[in-house]
Amino acid sequence: MFVHLGGDTVIRSKDVICILDRQVKEDSETTEQFLNFYEQAKQVEEISEDTTKSIVITTDKIYFSPISSTTLKRRALFISDMEDM
Repeated sequence: MFVHLGGDTVIRSKDVICILDRQVKEDSETTEQFLNFYEQAKQVEEISEDTTKSIVITTDKIYFSPISSTTLKRRALFISDMEDM
């Protein structure tokens, strides 16, 4: 199954490691350093020019999404529930 992250970006649900609220970047120096490392390695994709509301970490890339982390988590949970049927 897939999760829509905004814009034209859709990823496989099994590739999602975690979904974070954007506020974590400002609140945690360690998280900010982690994200900066991946930005320098060109492994970060900003999905939209709209305000980033969540950070989605996958097995091969990090996405800055304009969709709230709560909404994305709900979508991922719904897909997970469907896969268990």
